[in-house]
Amino acid sequence: MLAKFMNHYCRLLTFLSVICLAVMVVLVFGNVVMRYGFNSGLTLSEELSRWLFVWMTFMGAIVALQERTHLGTDMLVSKLSMTGKKICLGLTHLLMLFVCWLLFKGSWDQALVNLDSVSPVMETSMAIFYASGAVCAVSCALILLNHFWQLVSGQLTEEELIGIRESEDEPLDIPKPQQ
Repeated sequence: MLAKFMNHYCRLLTFLSVICLAVMVVLVFGNVVMRYGFNSGLTLSEELSRWLFVWMTFMGAIVALQERTHLGTDMLVSKLSMTGKKICLGLTHLLMLFVCWLLFKGSWDQALVNLDSVSPVMETSMAIFYASGAVCAVSCALILLNHFWQLVSGQLTEEELIGIRESEDEPLDIPKPQQ
């Protein structure tokens, strides 16, 4: 049930990321045109684009974790037995949960400290900016707990135990030079 919820949630985050990117492109491009063409600009453009970029980055990290598309290496893990792979995956999930806690604690503390601070241009609470880290931490923790449950309950295949996914692109067929 959690996996189904997270899949819908990640689809929403993907859609929101597209919206953020589109707004950023319009703001930045519009600001460039206004500066060079009309010798004026939107003061809101830079700050809002920066905020959208931060939120979009965190949303992308959540989606990448759910889809298991983060970069990784399997040089050591692929040589381990099935039990070794399970132990390594379990340990990495526990370490990542700890990092989620650190990210949440730091972001939450910054949001509380900056609750009454306002941004220079938009005059919006800076807590919204720092809340992006807290949202990411909670979302990633839920995904990791779901993956950890799948590991403990034996629902993962051996390929899923390695934790990375190979590129879908076929390797280039480059002929070797003649000697």
